Amino acid sequence: MNIGDLLDRGAIAPRVTAAGKRQALSVVAEIAARSFGLKPGVVLDGLLEREAASSTGVGHGVAVPHARLAGLARLRAVFIRLDQPVEFGAVDDRPVDLIFALFAPPEASGEHLRALARVSRILRQADLREQLRHASGVDAIYALLVREARSSAA
Repeated sequence: MNIGDLLDRGAIAPRVTAAGKRQALSVVAEIAARSFGLKPGVVLDGLLEREAASSTGVGHGVAVPHARLAGLARLRAVFIRLDQPVEFGAVDDRPVDLIFALFAPPEASGEHLRALARVSRILRQADLREQLRHASGVDAIYALLVREARSSAA
């Protein structure tokens, strides 16, 4: 699985302002809806349903929200960087500023879980998180994520 296959440059937002978790997820839903041809409300409902089960804040300022959505033909992703971190109920109680959201078709269980594990593993790297926080824009963020995914696969 290649991050470049999941994440289009048009699904990256490097400067997002959100007052809280719900607003951050709403921005993710808007980007996903626009990028994948879905309805924003359906995407947001999927994300909120998953968050109600338990927070997807994985620690170190990172969240990996995810949802299975009808209408998707393949696994897709959205990445946003928040200008100011927001409370997310993360496992380490730290606010979140990096959000890598994954979306899968309903039938893609195994692939969905492998992608979640891969993204979580990549974003555990402190140096990558810092580089993402200081990247100058969409192309730099995309290059960092794709490069890191390739190098961690080797």
